[in-house]
Amino acid sequence: MAIDFELTQEQKELQELARRFARDVMAPRAAKADKLGEFPEDVYRKAWELGLMNLNVPTEFGGSGLGELDQCIITEELAYACGGMTTSISANCLALQPINLAATKEQKERLLKPFCASYNLASFALTEPSGGSDVASMKTTLKREGDEYVINGEKVFITNAPHASIYTLFATVDAARRHKGVTAIVVPRNTPGITVGKDEDKLGHRASATSSITFENARVPVANRLGEEGDGFKIAMNTLDSTRTPIGALATGIARAALDHAAKYSLQRSSFGKPIGEHQAIALKLADMAQKVTAARLLVWYSAWLADQGKPVPMESSIAKCFASDSAMEVANEAIQVFGGYGYMREYPVEKLLRDAKLTQIYEGSNEIQRLVIAKELLKRFA
Repeated sequence: MAIDFELTQEQKELQELARRFARDVMAPRAAKADKLGEFPEDVYRKAWELGLMNLNVPTEFGGSGLGELDQCIITEELAYACGGMTTSISANCLALQPINLAATKEQKERLLKPFCASYNLASFALTEPSGGSDVASMKTTLKREGDEYVINGEKVFITNAPHASIYTLFATVDAARRHKGVTAIVVPRNTPGITVGKDEDKLGHRASATSSITFENARVPVANRLGEEGDGFKIAMNTLDSTRTPIGALATGIARAALDHAAKYSLQRSSFGKPIGEHQAIALKLADMAQKVTAARLLVWYSAWLADQGKPVPMESSIAKCFASDSAMEVANEAIQVFGGYGYMREYPVEKLLRDAKLTQIYEGSNEIQRLVIAKELLKRFA
């Protein structure tokens, strides 16, 4: 089979649409939203209007119905303008993926169609105060009473929580069963017994809202459960396998922005009689940065392409996410070095890119966890 890196005409059009939106709508708001910790909901509404949200929801239920590579192409372009805004825009894909994977057709009709017919945000509620990576130790409980579940517990670091209309929640029906007790259920935001905590004051991604959610005897119909009791762990892991690669694309967009800013600045700033980009010390930095951006994109595209072929990608998606996010941190850090003292000042764009890059190494599975997944999948080949 021939290897072809040429994008289709439709993919080029999607890329251009996302690029124009990022340049014309997101970028002019990015610095102010970051400085004030502002949640620019009008930007997110415009993204929805253009079809840049709900990318993974099938068209029959009102979504864009795009493949994973398409999603990654769009995500990189949006993240080039602002990582925080991109996190809030793409959070719907994360929260709705469990419904795509495990819901019945009736549930999809009921949950996805109204959700996509008008602007709405969704949240993926997995992480708890005691830990995020150890899903099997979950403490939030689901207790069945007739045709309802009673929910008690707390989730933390939940993207879009104050603004979401639904939460895709993971809780346990029996903590003693560990991962076999984890169950997924869709919880409407207006359910009595739900309290949303304060908006966290974050290092980066400050245009994205992040809060805790507390459940106190919140009652949700059993009809909102995804799959059977105990299916939640598998649903969560399969969801992250498919949404991890776009996080690599988000990180690549941040890294690409840092590289572009550094390259342009290196031609504008002079020392010792010539642009600093012509000095070998800076030129070598730029060359290393360009390698990391290019390699990250190729790893992301390869993982996304495999997923679009219907192949399992736990190892490839972990490699893409881990490498791209580590590269984003390295490239953004070097961009600050190229800018020198100016790079440390908030008046210039690169310090924000470093702060935004950091989160990509942590969320949707820390890079330490990604390395464990990679090693586990690698060793399976020799067991």
